[in-house]
Amino acid sequence: MPSVHSSPYFQMDNQAMLSLLRQTAGEKRAKSSTGGLLKMFKLFPMLTSGCKMVALLGRPRKPLLKDKATTGTIFGYRKGKVSLAIQEDPHCLPMFVLELPMHASAFHKEMASDIVRIALESETRTHKKKLLEEFVWAVYCNGRKVGYSIRRKQMSDDELHVLQLLRGVSMGAGVLPGPNEKETADGDLTYIRARFERVVGSKDSEALYMINPDGAAGPELSIFFVRGH
Repeated sequence: MPSVHSSPYFQMDNQAMLSLLRQTAGEKRAKSSTGGLLKMFKLFPMLTSGCKMVALLGRPRKPLLKDKATTGTIFGYRKGKVSLAIQEDPHCLPMFVLELPMHASAFHKEMASDIVRIALESETRTHKKKLLEEFVWAVYCNGRKVGYSIRRKQMSDDELHVLQLLRGVSMGAGVLPGPNEKETADGDLTYIRARFERVVGSKDSEALYMINPDGAAGPELSIFFVRGH
């Protein structure tokens, strides 16, 4: 993997972010690679919105994997924007939900690259809240600023629908049935769910590194949270 400073995508000037990124550049993180999981995005055109199996998998009440990995889900309609939800496990209410300022088509293109880094930077300087309790975030994808997002206090109906369907799913990617199985002008409801290693750098910086279930080498997906100083 190229170093942080040699990456053509990285343009942020934040020391906390650089510290977290150096960890990925300086270590071989095989368990965080996502070759098998990310390749599933190429199957989207082959899947249908009638994923009954997902609804069936949503019925168990006990976690299938008993460890401290964090669950992350990125989902949205093909012609709409994608949302990010972070949970301690698939059966808990999310600790963090926001709609990213990215359309699903643009996000899927980024997923085709070897390294995908989503960075969220809060410009709040009071430090009275925990990092993930901040509301306003500048969003970067592979070093390019794509806009701003506001963390939701309450989930939308579509977000609640997705998390209910996936409450028994630990990892996977595909297409979900929409609410009430109605067709929408925004296209299929796509999702990717994975387990992440959560690394707390300080009270102002955290990172999530995707855990690849098969351990195969491949692309990496990382999500960074940083609060300005």
